[in-house]
Amino acid sequence: MTQHDPVCGMEVEPQSAFAKREHMGQTLYFCSQSCVDQFDKDPHHYVMTSATTGFNPQMSLTRIELPVSGLPLKEHSTHLESTLRAVNGVDEVKVNATTNRLEVQYDAQKVDVSKLVSAVKSIGFQVGGTKVKIGIENLRCASCVKFIEDELKSTQGVLNATVNIATQEATVDYLPQNTTLAELNKAIETWGYKPRQATSDAPVDKQEEAHANEYRKLMNKFWFAAAISVFVMITAYYQVVPVLRDWSMDSLRLLWGVTALLTLPVMFWSGSDFFTGAWASFKHRSANMNTLIALGTGAAWLYSTFAILFPSVFPEGTSEPFYDVVAVVIALVVLGQALELRAKGQSSSAIKKLLGLQAKTARVIRDGKEMDLPVEEVLVGDVIQVRPGEKVPVDGVIVEGSSAVDESMLTGESLPASKKMGDEVIGATINKTGAFKFRTTKVGKDTALAQIVKMVQDAQNSKAPIARLADTVSGYFVPIVMILAVWTFVIWFVIGPQPQLVYALVTSVTVLIIACPCALGLATPMSLMVGIGKGAENGILIRSGEALQTARAIQIVVLDKTGTITKGRPELTDIVISDQPTVKDDELLRLASSVEKVSEHPLAQAIVEGAQARKLELAEVQDFDAIPGHGVSAKVEGRSILIGNLKLMNRENIALGSLEEKSKSLADDGKTPMFIALNGKAAGIIAVADTVKEDSAEAIKALQGMGIEVVMITGDNRRTAEAIARKVGVTRVLAEVLPEDKAKNIQQLQADGKKVAMIGDGINDAPALAQADVGLAIGTGTDVAIEASDITLIKGSLKGVVTAIEVSRATMTNIYQNLVGAFFYNVLGIPVAMGVLFPFLGLLLSPLIAGAAMAFSSVTVVGNANRLRGFKPKFSVK
Repeated sequence: MTQHDPVCGMEVEPQSAFAKREHMGQTLYFCSQSCVDQFDKDPHHYVMTSATTGFNPQMSLTRIELPVSGLPLKEHSTHLESTLRAVNGVDEVKVNATTNRLEVQYDAQKVDVSKLVSAVKSIGFQVGGTKVKIGIENLRCASCVKFIEDELKSTQGVLNATVNIATQEATVDYLPQNTTLAELNKAIETWGYKPRQATSDAPVDKQEEAHANEYRKLMNKFWFAAAISVFVMITAYYQVVPVLRDWSMDSLRLLWGVTALLTLPVMFWSGSDFFTGAWASFKHRSANMNTLIALGTGAAWLYSTFAILFPSVFPEGTSEPFYDVVAVVIALVVLGQALELRAKGQSSSAIKKLLGLQAKTARVIRDGKEMDLPVEEVLVGDVIQVRPGEKVPVDGVIVEGSSAVDESMLTGESLPASKKMGDEVIGATINKTGAFKFRTTKVGKDTALAQIVKMVQDAQNSKAPIARLADTVSGYFVPIVMILAVWTFVIWFVIGPQPQLVYALVTSVTVLIIACPCALGLATPMSLMVGIGKGAENGILIRSGEALQTARAIQIVVLDKTGTITKGRPELTDIVISDQPTVKDDELLRLASSVEKVSEHPLAQAIVEGAQARKLELAEVQDFDAIPGHGVSAKVEGRSILIGNLKLMNRENIALGSLEEKSKSLADDGKTPMFIALNGKAAGIIAVADTVKEDSAEAIKALQGMGIEVVMITGDNRRTAEAIARKVGVTRVLAEVLPEDKAKNIQQLQADGKKVAMIGDGINDAPALAQADVGLAIGTGTDVAIEASDITLIKGSLKGVVTAIEVSRATMTNIYQNLVGAFFYNVLGIPVAMGVLFPFLGLLLSPLIAGAAMAFSSVTVVGNANRLRGFKPKFSVK
């Protein structure tokens, strides 16, 4: 069935379409790249919808319809309505639980959509929308971050927006039926910045190319400004230049006139971003870092030009120019930006490492022929041949052959994993020994590696709560600095020494130039980027900056028993022979396994696997009978065998002797004992248990050493639970807890005012993971648990919990160092620039030194963040 291209109207066969897009529940097909590009610019323009939402400027109230997940119950609807009505500015709320939609009428002057979304999320619901990343060219001003965020949030239909100065990207959640990508771009452009495609989604080589181009552009601007600065410095300090010091003042003024013209391209090419950014802020009646530099250098240029044109207007000795301030300050600030950009490239090395793991080509078998194709052209369902030493290109399931596969780059597990037919293989892992063929199940952005990269990128683009505080401070910082610069000028002009005008101008320009809100703004996102990247390198996927910040303050760690402390599957642990043995332990296991191989009991598989591990040959079984609640009976090689619990032995009047006491001892250790009788006589006991992971006790001891209380929670009986707890050193046990009550137990622990982390792996852990301050999911667990968690441990080891908290503490320490350093730089630098040392020491700060200090304060912050790259966890995962 043919489809119509929504852009040009041409009929397109779906299977031969150039491209397709999913938009608002519809699949759209395109005939060419041109049509795709036009559609991507404004998708809503080409798709008719039945949305009943919108914005009418004639109405005093705005109406919006939000898709909300999880509204099956009436009491949920009532709770949601009352919560939203309590928000100032909300006029009317209607909840449709059938369609999971929420209609709100509100005053846009009093409340914006992001506050409505926050209110919905505060009571446990999720608002649906589309997420898009938009790159922002030359975003280096910390003050602008909050301005752009607020502009995006005020755009009709935007649910939430965050801007990250470290990645130079905006992440926007929005409703496609209410706004378009063009509107979002326009919101960014109003602040003088040019939107571009987000590079974080591009291939590594494209990211590095874009990074190199931006660095090269900045360095070109610097070298131009530096070359002009050399000439300008010579004319500024003519007294020490042999030829120039003999020139007349009229000749020098002509030379300074040439200097004035030469500094214009420095201002409007090398420093163009400062002036365009300042102008955009001025139009919004606000100020940012660009304003400070533009004002400082602009005032110096205007004063200098006026002084050489009309020297008689100025008091004697005050008519010499300050063009050196203009050229040198712009050169130094641009150099600082270039070095900062270079350091940022190093900060994102973790993502580049992950992306670099991807295989470039795949050996695909189509129509019986092998062909090497770029990995981007591999389709779901293709069969791929992998030889020893090659990378697995995408995710899939083995259909032929077997091998050992090194998965350390994703799981941190150093030993290769054995793979056979039917086993899953993950893209980017390395095939070690055998050759195999596998059928692809996930390609492109659906592979495990792509999902991990996306999660890390999303986390790096998110904000920790402390970053929002820094953004707010940066927003107020610039106006305060401008006021201080005016005060400085007035004070020096009124009570300063002669020449007062020169002193007033120099000190006020110095104040404008030395102030650096950027160091404050960069302090958190740079450390966050490196810290989350280090987590990923160590098998820890941190979903957000908030999770990273909260993990540092964890006081109680609650561990689910099954699959978290233990392996989550029963294993054979003990074989006990009776006091009058009739068979040896291997023979007893062989006979028992022969019976259990036809049993459907969940513990039967553990016994069979135990026999297979010992390479025992199993026999044929006759007369098999399952006795509900007791055990099984059968005949093997002419012998009558009973396997079951104490009730079965008592029913058959079998004397157990010392075996009964031994079974109690095994049960006290958390094991499940099964009695075995041969031809009516007790032969022994086989015990199975969900065994403790090899490193659980060590990890728990490390957590306790970090000052964290460890609690175990389980639905098992207290006897079994306490047996496991003793093995791993846990003293506080919450046993016999029903799955639905796990979240309530977390709540009770939080009621004491403590920060609680929950670690689990199953579907029944999801509510508790969501309730905890930080939820950590074991990566070997269910998708539901992983989705509900804040942090995912790719490897199924509790050592990952220790590493996650270590990464959090190291990152937050680094952030505090950056913030304290940036704060003290400004608190100490601005008073010195104002001239506070002059009355005591006769010292004044030169604008040139102020420019250098301002430029390199940001570089220092980025450099300190990069120290995190040397972080080494307590437990090495590699």
